Amino acid sequence: MEIVIISLAAFLTAILTFFSGFGLGTILTPVFAVFFPIDLAIALTGVVHFFNNIFKLFLVGRDANRSILIRFGIPAILAAFLGAWILLQITDLKPLFTYPLFGYDFEVTPINLIISLLLIGFALMDLIPFFDRIQLERKHLPFGGFLSGFFGGLSGHQGALRSAFLIKAGLSKEAFIGTGVVIGTLIDFSRLTVYSSRFLESGLIQNLPLVTIATVSAILGAVIGNQLLKKVTLKFLQQFIAILLILISLALGAGWI
Repeated sequence: MEIVIISLAAFLTAILTFFSGFGLGTILTPVFAVFFPIDLAIALTGVVHFFNNIFKLFLVGRDANRSILIRFGIPAILAAFLGAWILLQITDLKPLFTYPLFGYDFEVTPINLIISLLLIGFALMDLIPFFDRIQLERKHLPFGGFLSGFFGGLSGHQGALRSAFLIKAGLSKEAFIGTGVVIGTLIDFSRLTVYSSRFLESGLIQNLPLVTIATVSAILGAVIGNQLLKKVTLKFLQQFIAILLILISLALGAGWI
């Protein structure tokens, strides 16, 4: 059952992320977290995200803006290492507290709570009109790269912040998408090199068939997204997914998943 659910989520969100520049990691992480520990869920999502971005490089990578890549990408890569290192430190922390509910004992761990709050924060960016009015200039790109890379390494959720900064950089639609794909790939590579020291021992190899199927599903979604790029608006879908994401995040923070 988890193969069907995860593959379907990868396929649908890969279509979404082609337009918005984010969504695959945001949705797949809590879906993986239903079946796996949160740290392994982040690693599994990272692998799918990375190979999906590699495929998208061949589709749109040539449209990337080199100046933006340097100003945004270098801080993002460095910050991704930092965020991934912090993730490895907090995964071993003891639960903050436990509580009984409906005859079961639930644990609230620091990593679950942190990731839950991050997910809610990124979801609210799609729901609150205030964030649409924020004006960001090119001089803010290094700061945006740091934030995107750091949270990419910590939780896998790099795309929302990256899109918030790049969309204000005066890029064409093609350059916006291409630049985001290149930067996302670099962040994924950086954080996966850090994750590998821990997560290869915690179940990543055993779940390679699942990761492979999810990756193929995401690639198929990217193909369709590329074909629909000029035809579809996803504002309603983004808001709908944001609401679902908040519900999942609350369950994650409460220790239910």
